[in-house]
Amino acid sequence: MATEAKRHKVSDDSELSPLQNFLQWCDRVHLVLSSKVCVSKEGTVAEYGMLAKDDIDEGEVLFTIPRSALLHQGTTKISALLEKEGSSLESPSGWVPLLLSLLYEYTSSGSHWKPYLSLWTDFKTLDHPMFWSKEERDRLLRGTGIPEAVDKDLANIQREYKDVVLPFIAKHPDLWNPDTHTLDLYTQLVAFVMAYSFQEPQEEDDDEEDEEDEEQEAPNPPMMVPMADMLNHVSNHNANLEFTPDSLKMVCVRPIRKGEEVFNTYGQMANWQLLHMYGFVEPYQSNSNDTADIPIGNLYEIATQGIQSDLDRQLLEEQWEMACEILQEKAAFVFGKQGCLTDTELHTVLKVISMSDKEFSEFKDNEGWEEDEEDDEKISLAFSNEGLPGLKASWKGLIRETARLTVRSYRGGGEGEKMEDVDVDRALIEDEAALAALSSRQQRALQVRYGQKSILYRLMELTTS
Repeated sequence: MATEAKRHKVSDDSELSPLQNFLQWCDRVHLVLSSKVCVSKEGTVAEYGMLAKDDIDEGEVLFTIPRSALLHQGTTKISALLEKEGSSLESPSGWVPLLLSLLYEYTSSGSHWKPYLSLWTDFKTLDHPMFWSKEERDRLLRGTGIPEAVDKDLANIQREYKDVVLPFIAKHPDLWNPDTHTLDLYTQLVAFVMAYSFQEPQEEDDDEEDEEDEEQEAPNPPMMVPMADMLNHVSNHNANLEFTPDSLKMVCVRPIRKGEEVFNTYGQMANWQLLHMYGFVEPYQSNSNDTADIPIGNLYEIATQGIQSDLDRQLLEEQWEMACEILQEKAAFVFGKQGCLTDTELHTVLKVISMSDKEFSEFKDNEGWEEDEEDDEKISLAFSNEGLPGLKASWKGLIRETARLTVRSYRGGGEGEKMEDVDVDRALIEDEAALAALSSRQQRALQVRYGQKSILYRLMELTTS
């Protein structure tokens, strides 16, 4: 049974009136909400969320939102202008049309989406690391990869605003004002899109692939999906968003009991990705998709240690150059809780840099391996947690010492990360009172760091002969 969203009453009108207004708006735009769910701030893991008011079976539709209620460059009031001048809005991110739509709609008192956008009165609930001070990011997140990603994001946002957005809004003073539509607001809206937008999957083409056209189709631009963005994420989710020609539907994918929270999935996301893109993490034990990156340069540093002769160094440098060409600019080897997720790449590099001079010459002459020489399934098994102890000793040594070098990149004193620091992190996570005494940022950073270090220490154990 389904009911209109306005049927769901709010207990505190003064505090939750924005939510009540939003639910009434949902009714006006014909968003149909199941009578078995409600939106609430109480009993959810973070901010707004959706709770089951009754038992829900797999396959039941939790809500249906018509495409006309979605907010994107094709539905905004300024869609005709964005389409007409689209060529001037191109950027590496591909987000400028949506962000201009949000700049306009968020600050327009007559916006069709005002009840939806009013749920975020000042975006202070967004606490992505991009809003932390640089000192705090470096201190709490060193080694995780997040500070570098944020620095790149902020530089790109500033460049995009200065080079693309500002010239465009200056041409249309009747719609935008640089004093209102500032870089700060633009940055907040970027975080809003990062955390709450959805991208429709590309339609699968059943026709045979055109070998001559190897250019990959650009992904669909992001869009805001009211109600769907109310759902929080866990890796072990119980609902999933489905796209149809006329509407989007949130569908239950496994039974949900009365009183439980309804969780969507944002994809297979490691904790560092969740914190970077969405501003939250899962407890490290719960996130089955957590990963740790080992920078490719760390393997090179370990491989060059102990080289005595100039000839051996020259050979390794040639091998490394060829291995990097094969890797095509990959920056890191990725390890998950069950083993290496970039097993083919790691296998390739280890095999190439372990060749003798004669083997490498033959390899170059043959322009690589025969296509069928390597069995992907065997490689995957060899670099899983089950297979890693069985690798040849020299490869295990390289992996172990590269993991050890990577661990040293996390915060710590003097010589880098010490085993005692890992023990301190573990003790904090296991002590509920101590964990609760930390700030929210400290807690989230701790979960990211400890999850990554746990994977790396497990990898060192598996590759110790």
